[in-house]
Amino acid sequence: MKINHFSVRGSLLLFFFLQASPLFSQEKEAILPTSIPELQSAIEVVLEETKTPAVGLTLVNQDGVVWTKTLGKADVENDIDADEKTMFRIGSVSKMFVSLALLKLQEEGLLSLKDKVRDLVPEVEFENPWQETSPILVEHLLEHTTGWDDYHDVEIATDGLNLSLKEAIDFHPHSRISRWVPGTRFAYSNSGPGVAAYIVEKITGKTFEDYIQETFFDPMGMESMTYFTDSEAYKQHGAKLYIDGKQATIWNVLMRPVGSINATPTDVANMVSFFINRGKIDSVQLISEASLQRMETPTTTIGAKAGLEVGYELSNSSSPYKNAVYRKHAGSVKSALADLSYLPEYNLGYAVMTNSSDRQAMQRIINLIRAFQLKDIIDVHSKGTNLTTKNEADVSGYYLDINPRYQQFNFLNRLFRVQKISYKKDTLFINSALGGEDLRGYIQLNENQFVSPETGKISMVRAHDPLAGEVYQEGVQVLKPVSAIVVFGQLFILILWVLGMITAILFGVIWAIRFWTGKLAGGQNIWIRLWPLMSSVFVVVALITISLEYSDFSEVFGNVTLPSITLFVCLVAFVLISLWSVYYLFRVRKSKIKKLTYWYSAALICLHFLAACYFLWWGAIVPTWN
Repeated sequence: MKINHFSVRGSLLLFFFLQASPLFSQEKEAILPTSIPELQSAIEVVLEETKTPAVGLTLVNQDGVVWTKTLGKADVENDIDADEKTMFRIGSVSKMFVSLALLKLQEEGLLSLKDKVRDLVPEVEFENPWQETSPILVEHLLEHTTGWDDYHDVEIATDGLNLSLKEAIDFHPHSRISRWVPGTRFAYSNSGPGVAAYIVEKITGKTFEDYIQETFFDPMGMESMTYFTDSEAYKQHGAKLYIDGKQATIWNVLMRPVGSINATPTDVANMVSFFINRGKIDSVQLISEASLQRMETPTTTIGAKAGLEVGYELSNSSSPYKNAVYRKHAGSVKSALADLSYLPEYNLGYAVMTNSSDRQAMQRIINLIRAFQLKDIIDVHSKGTNLTTKNEADVSGYYLDINPRYQQFNFLNRLFRVQKISYKKDTLFINSALGGEDLRGYIQLNENQFVSPETGKISMVRAHDPLAGEVYQEGVQVLKPVSAIVVFGQLFILILWVLGMITAILFGVIWAIRFWTGKLAGGQNIWIRLWPLMSSVFVVVALITISLEYSDFSEVFGNVTLPSITLFVCLVAFVLISLWSVYYLFRVRKSKIKKLTYWYSAALICLHFLAACYFLWWGAIVPTWN
């Protein structure tokens, strides 16, 4: 699963603290390993520098397993080393088996990826305003193109260990509302593959876990792999989990099929071999190569229909590295990370699993492995070097990401996920509107398609969205043109608002002293100051509430707790007082109040009012537990 990087805490803090750094940092070039011992030494350095307790690794080629290794501590407190039996949590890598199961059933003629979900499982609750013209299909569930939100906090906070899949699906259907026409835009949603897994259960008459065990785990020789953290194998060999160096509790994902698998490096080595050998185990073809090709081909988005060659497919995604494009799925379950990647064209693959939440450590290890795997075969010349550039349309300008993962945080996207497209000679570059280094460069192939000069793949396209009109899809993000006046105007208002709140709190201390010493008159003279000050204080208290350290942030804010109630009350109070302040400002406009005081308060009241309207318009004032 991929939950952490859009938590309530991170998103709201981002809203109030502008980020001047680029969206993606780039590491300095390191000395690249040329042998297995050098690779192991380099990874051990990463573990030491990042204080990552343990890592499980496997490298695979067409001849079999090249290297399988565990490094570090499975249990730091008891000084227990990780070994070949140590089990790691692989998170959303589990989703690959959901797609494999549906592809297998399609091969057997039991369903089609084009089947309507409503027809297959009418008992599953979801809303699609476009049901008559654009029903949700099975492939939409697997490619995350239903338009549904990702898990809400209450779903993240709920332990799914003892729930059946149907009980988990029925628990909170409110996140399953299509926000745009299904089959047009990507938005990662864990409940989509969860519903797909339930379709497997209904068709086969077996639990999803039993079906996968019989159909894939057993034939692939994955003896330890399990969905259950209460299994004897995991109890004995499961690596302890750590967040920021502190031992963490196990998070049992609400819908097990989407992110609950636990495995040894040997288990995932067999999984990587399965993909490299194109669905074959020994002499048995478990699934056809045609099905795997469908699994690796973007199909349902408007971008895919316009020729986009990279993105997210059936529980699979494109991951460029230099001139190569890995196929992969990553996993994250709060205190554990995983990455399974393979290169069909070179018959290479690997898997990495850690018992830590340190994403920087994971990315450094991935880069080391990829550099090692490709050291002798990667073409030093960019695959798009010989392409003819055709600048048929100037697409430079500012663009808004219109396919947010969480609708509740769309107000943040409009502020901080604005992209800037510009040209340097014949290359188009995309980076953050807030500045930073150029992130991604493309060569314009024709009016509608843009190619990566490194991979030669069509990586951005012009497309037509049925709701937004002309857009550009780059990878998985859908970009709509937006005026520079809007981009920087709203940021300017935000900065003024933050400065206004800071000055109000500072002035509030002075006003309190003057009032208690009799130097500041009461009545309207004090209330004109107090109302905007109270709005500011509620915002500050809300920020403090989400910035405190919690043992499990999602559990705290996904349930009715003192912090979650405090946050909601503060936001509601901010909105109500901001609206009341506008009325009060109008009511006392002819009163005998110093002009400077009146107009200062008026300015801050107006800024609070704009912020409150912005929050309300984008649906940001909701209880996190609902």
